Amino acid sequence: MNDGTITLPWLVIRQDDNGNRYRVGRYATRAEAQKIADSLGGGHKQLYWVERIGQSGDAVRN
Repeated sequence: MNDGTITLPWLVIRQDDNGNRYRVGRYATRAEAQKIADSLGGGHKQLYWVERIGQSGDAVRN
């Protein structure tokens, strides 16, 4: 990237036991995002997963 910006296309998403979803963070690589998701684990009915932001800005679940 020549303009000095950093692309962070990988998201960690958390879903609570009520079905509410929250973006935990954005990361440069899938491996980095997965490491964070794995470290957070899953508590009582909480899910964490990794998604990639597509070119249109929409998240794509992996």
